[in-house]
Amino acid sequence: MGQNKNKEEVLRLIISKAWEDIDFRKNLISDPIIAIENLTGAKIILPEGKTLVVNDQTDKSKVYMNIPVEPSIEDIELNEEQLEIIAGGGQTVWADLVNNLFPELKDIIKI
Repeated sequence: MGQNKNKEEVLRLIISKAWEDIDFRKNLISDPIIAIENLTGAKIILPEGKTLVVNDQTDKSKVYMNIPVEPSIEDIELNEEQLEIIAGGGQTVWADLVNNLFPELKDIIKI
């Protein structure tokens, strides 16, 4: 638990520094691993074949939408309740995903 708390502190530090320091933000976008390690002293260990991409979404005049990776069922660990939801049609899984990923976007869609 303590280790996760430290990770949260590292993430907060990265984001707050990016908000305050435009040079850090530029470095974070161009070379995120070096920028994060230099700022925090934390090591970034990416799985083989993975790349860390940082997008600047600080422009308040824009609403951003990221297209997430399509989940692979084999990679997802589901509890019994989640398995039952999926077996029964699973629409709440999509609702949770959309609400978590696009909270601002959801608010501007009118049907």
